[in-house]
Amino acid sequence: MDVKNDVEAAKPSFADSDSDLPAAITEKRRITYADDEIREVGLPLRHTKSSQSIRSLHSANGRRSIDPYVALPIQYRTLSYNIEDSQRQVEERKAKSAKDKTVDELIDVDWHILSESEICKKLLTDPAYGLSDYQIQSARSLYGKNVPSPPPSRLLQKIFWYMFGGFGTILLIGGILVFIAWKPLGEPNPAQANLALAIVLLVVFVIQALFNAWQDFSSSRVMKSITSMLPEECHVLRNGVNNTIQASELVPGDILSFKAGSKLSADVRFVELTSDAKFDRSVLTGESAPLAAVTEATDQNYLETRNVGFAGTHCTSGGGRGIVVSIGDKTVFGQIAQLSSREPTGRTPLQKEIIRFVIIIVSLMVTMNIIVIGVWAGYIRTAYPNYMPPTLLIVNIVSVAIAFVPEGLPIALTASLTITANIMRKNNILCKSLKTVETLGAVSVLLSDKTGTLTKNQMTVTEVLIGLTQKATDDVRRDHVEGQSMRESIDQLRVVAAINNAGDFDPTTMQLPVSQRKVIADATDAAILRFSETIVPVAESRRLWRKRFELPFNSKNKFALRVHSVNDVLVTRTTLSSDEKSKFDTITDLLMTIKGAPDVLLPRCTSYVGEDGEVHDLSDGVNATVASVKDEWSGQGKRVLLLARKILQRSSLVYDTADGEFEAEALRHASSDLVFVGLVGIVDPPRDEIPSVVSTLRRAGIRVCMVTGDFKLTAQAIARSCGIITVPDSQVHDIAALPRALTSSRENLSSSTQREAIVLSGPELITLNDVQWSILTTYTSIVFARTTPDQKLRIVKEFKRRDNNVVAMTGDGVNDAPSLKEADIGIAPGTASDIALEAADMVLMDSFSAIIEAVLYGRTVFDNLRKTIAYLLPAGSFSEFWPVMTSVIFGLPQILSSFLMIIICCFTDCAAAITLAFEKPEADVLLLPPRNIKKDRLVDGKLLLQSFGFIGMIECTASFAMSFWYLERKGVPFSALWFSYGDYSAVPNMTSDEITARLNTASSIYFVNLVVLQWFTLFALRTRRLSIFQHPPLFNRKTQNWYLFPAILFALVVIFIFCYIPDVQRVIASAEVPVEHWLLPMAFGLGVLCLDEVRKCGVRRWPRGVLARIAW
Repeated sequence: MDVKNDVEAAKPSFADSDSDLPAAITEKRRITYADDEIREVGLPLRHTKSSQSIRSLHSANGRRSIDPYVALPIQYRTLSYNIEDSQRQVEERKAKSAKDKTVDELIDVDWHILSESEICKKLLTDPAYGLSDYQIQSARSLYGKNVPSPPPSRLLQKIFWYMFGGFGTILLIGGILVFIAWKPLGEPNPAQANLALAIVLLVVFVIQALFNAWQDFSSSRVMKSITSMLPEECHVLRNGVNNTIQASELVPGDILSFKAGSKLSADVRFVELTSDAKFDRSVLTGESAPLAAVTEATDQNYLETRNVGFAGTHCTSGGGRGIVVSIGDKTVFGQIAQLSSREPTGRTPLQKEIIRFVIIIVSLMVTMNIIVIGVWAGYIRTAYPNYMPPTLLIVNIVSVAIAFVPEGLPIALTASLTITANIMRKNNILCKSLKTVETLGAVSVLLSDKTGTLTKNQMTVTEVLIGLTQKATDDVRRDHVEGQSMRESIDQLRVVAAINNAGDFDPTTMQLPVSQRKVIADATDAAILRFSETIVPVAESRRLWRKRFELPFNSKNKFALRVHSVNDVLVTRTTLSSDEKSKFDTITDLLMTIKGAPDVLLPRCTSYVGEDGEVHDLSDGVNATVASVKDEWSGQGKRVLLLARKILQRSSLVYDTADGEFEAEALRHASSDLVFVGLVGIVDPPRDEIPSVVSTLRRAGIRVCMVTGDFKLTAQAIARSCGIITVPDSQVHDIAALPRALTSSRENLSSSTQREAIVLSGPELITLNDVQWSILTTYTSIVFARTTPDQKLRIVKEFKRRDNNVVAMTGDGVNDAPSLKEADIGIAPGTASDIALEAADMVLMDSFSAIIEAVLYGRTVFDNLRKTIAYLLPAGSFSEFWPVMTSVIFGLPQILSSFLMIIICCFTDCAAAITLAFEKPEADVLLLPPRNIKKDRLVDGKLLLQSFGFIGMIECTASFAMSFWYLERKGVPFSALWFSYGDYSAVPNMTSDEITARLNTASSIYFVNLVVLQWFTLFALRTRRLSIFQHPPLFNRKTQNWYLFPAILFALVVIFIFCYIPDVQRVIASAEVPVEHWLLPMAFGLGVLCLDEVRKCGVRRWPRGVLARIAW
């Protein structure tokens, strides 16, 4: 059936008159109901003054109860304030900022106060026919497509950062200085090597800028996994025919149809609605209660009226049609999104670590350059004026700067994060930002919602309590069919279950068995609706009563309340006991039904429906029995709900249901003298993979805590089935285990041997002081039951305040948004509400088990960056720095030329460093505790000891030895070079050109020796603890990294280009390297690899020994 027919079929419920009731009722009814008046044009709805419900909070106090953690709701409410203020003082406003302009535009909007005919005339449309093809083309040419404008590209700003971000500035300045050293300072005999060096530096500068641009582009594509909050398709009436079109094709004037579950693609003025049509505006307002939709204005403020549906909001119940009035950037969603698109972002923890490392390296570089300049100015310039002219000094300074700065680090950093984000996407983990990737590795506490995260969110009613009799649902159905003695009490229970229920069956699935039908509602209402349907069709139960007032379930009241009037004179046969029937006036009396938490509602009950269908006094014994059953079911992990009712006689009512004060009166009546109808026990089984996931996370040092709104015993039972609580119930603590003050020592905080598990409820959390929170957060397993959204938020904050915890929070509901935003990482399942998806940093598209992969690769990112730095420092900083310093201080010839120094930094090392970003996780990554963000730094003393004191010392010593050994064999003794400062007259029987040729070869040997040693260092640094045989680079899919070998091949090609091509040799003063100086570095490299294997073996063998304590 198409949308038009759906709407037409629902038309009898559009009218809120009593014409469909029996004449006797219609003639005598004297009560005026809310739904009957809601169509009076211009009648404003009166807000209640109650503070006891979501409805009242969203009306009287809604503008003070704002979720401060979601951008759109903040902007929405800010605009709403400004509009109301401007409507009162419009003549006083003169300032025009971007926000003021938006306010002005919304003030001028009058779609909500125009009549239907005026809107149709203005937009040239017809509600019965829609737009014609010609009108559609005209509207599209006038208004454009229904898509938001892309944010400003800021191309020039991006290009600037592509070029000068990272170490680009140093490369550019270095290139310019070397150009100056070539000419004019190099006149009259400019050195070609300086020109070549300058060109290489500028080429590297351009390559880095291009790579940054490409990396930004590829990262943007990965990060756009979740960007659109608008639907893709919608149903419109065009040319008199219902069509399904892409949302981007909508134009103002289109007649848009919607039903429960539909999301609006544009701003729509309602023209036809079912009586139960409601819209969830939480994506804009942050308020969770759906608002009833109407066809006439309820507020002069465009943002507050309820006869307009905004783009991005969705219909939670009912259906209808509306006229599209705004599209694209002109929608409220579009305008607010533009205002909130420039949120400031601070540096991430990893960015701070990188900056800290850069500051350390740059400080060393500046210090060493000051030493070089000082020695040159104070000694060499006067004592040996021809040894180091200013041009050579400039080249040396640039060489030291380039040597110390790891040019490959920024590229490796971005590549590592992007690669990891891509891997996560392949595992159905969508990260909204690179910050999420880096923070995952430090997560130490996971606060998990229960429903839909730990459990399947497939709730089923398995047991009911009627009177004092427990029955399985199958037995209930059989007893009702067979007409047993409990038939009347079963009827009363199934009617209350049906009429106090926000769920509806999807009409397209009605032909399926009840268990397979789709229900448009939350899981709890869906379970109770299915239970009622299996006894008698819900439609029959709902035909008996007409809803006149509703107070939806909220976390404060913990119950849902509805007030009904009679819709059928036969109503009393199945809903009330015989005694109640005689007292109930079907003309004027109302019926209140309540569904909610037993611990809240049971004390309010004074009578109960027995097995015989009659009402009896609720004695202490019966009360105790009901409480015992509730505790028993809760202990089995079932969600328990109590269903009750109460007759509201006309004489006891002060206000009509249409009056804004009726809510307070309804809550007053609900506080006492309820009739207990029954209990229902609902099972929501844990996901199959959850116990193993929790166990894995625990081995990784991550504490898993459960945060739920369920009853304490239910929460504890579910936590046990999920593996969160593993100790016997006798060892599970409660609030009594949390002393309000510390003893004389700090034993209460430091000792954790007895703090294994604890279960607390929301009301208990309110009473905790700072000391108790400090003790509570040391428990291994914590279950928070009966929590409200503000308590969830406080839980997150308290954990973040203590012990350097990095907190991840999972949630899927609207009310989870504040805590998701507050957590270091907010995690939502793919089925979460739109506002939860918006607030979350990461989305699990498949199952909760994917969080293991997320943590694994989050830790791997940090490990791989440490490996990258550990690889770049030995050669790029340490071994390249000493040739310059020995040349300046000891007068030795610079044994590694500045040009080849730059080649190592910018080519051979840089390529290999990037390959480390592709390293797979080590096998023991999830057996180690999470890193402490305050103590475990990216670069610390241990890493510097590994890079400089171990690998760097070996590489530097071996390279010096090979170069000077070659010179010794070729007739240039070391004694002739020591403190020579360019005077090689002590070298016997050799001309200066021959000596220069030998020095060029020695420089190339140093270069080749260093590059070859780095190949073996690359393999040694792939793991921090595991042997290369445990983590092989080939032939094992879980550990292999094929990219290492192209990087080595690339380095080999670079060596041949710069050392074996004659024309290049002449320009950069390089030479061919003898064969033995290829083989000897390989032997040294094997030695480095073996020594590091011995070190790792010692770390594994003695995890608390000296080697382990100094291991990086």
